[in-house]
Amino acid sequence: MAHTWILKRNCSLTPRQSAAAYVLLCTASFAIALVFLLQGIWIVLAFSLLEMLAVGWALLHYARHALDVERIALTERSLVVERVDAGRHTRFQLDPIRTRIQPPAPRARKLILLESPGSSVEIGSYVSEPVRQQVAQELARAMRSHPGRLR
Repeated sequence: MAHTWILKRNCSLTPRQSAAAYVLLCTASFAIALVFLLQGIWIVLAFSLLEMLAVGWALLHYARHALDVERIALTERSLVVERVDAGRHTRFQLDPIRTRIQPPAPRARKLILLESPGSSVEIGSYVSEPVRQQVAQELARAMRSHPGRLR
């Protein structure tokens, strides 16, 4: 009996698609700037460079976080939360019998808090408030029916 929840960002572009869009955008912007440069208007090239630096920085930030994910796995022996944030992996292992779930208050824009003696972790930062509410309810239901729980 294992339950798994995967919470990830809703991103339209993969990092590879972001890079392709950036190359296409740079090509178009610099082609236009080149036309103006050939006419002696060099300032357009300067603004084009500035624009592409800003867009590049924004797309880089987007691409670093496009694959962020939280995986929650409830097994008979453990509650494991694995998080990938900008390529950085963290893993939390909690005792499913002694873990308390504090669901987010409605419309409070808070995360789900999992508290176990000696550790706690907040989950749900990559999904919307209704999804957090649903995951908290499903996780609480699964924890209540956990084989090691006293009834």
